[in-house]
Amino acid sequence: MTGHRPFKELTQRFSAQRRARVAAKAAAPREAMTLEELRKAHELSQEQLAELLCVGQPAVAKLEKRTDMHVSNLRRYIEALGGTLEITAHFADGRVAITSLGETPEAQ
Repeated sequence: MTGHRPFKELTQRFSAQRRARVAAKAAAPREAMTLEELRKAHELSQEQLAELLCVGQPAVAKLEKRTDMHVSNLRRYIEALGGTLEITAHFADGRVAITSLGETPEAQ
């Protein structure tokens, strides 16, 4: 025996309340996600997203691993998932939405 057990087996003895808490936490939207987690949350493979972006799957894999990228590439990725990209600067006295990142007024 390797010591590994299926998750279903581990949670079998959970009370109904604990199962409900776990389910609620899993279903709650997260405040921070990697691009890979975001893609998986939208139930898309890298291949499917690559097709939507008109690029190859390796380009999606590379983009998901990058720590720095062009805003335009990030915007295309988010839009391919069905979302819109909004960039907000946070200051001690409030927040400011940044709108001058090459976006045309019609796209806003």
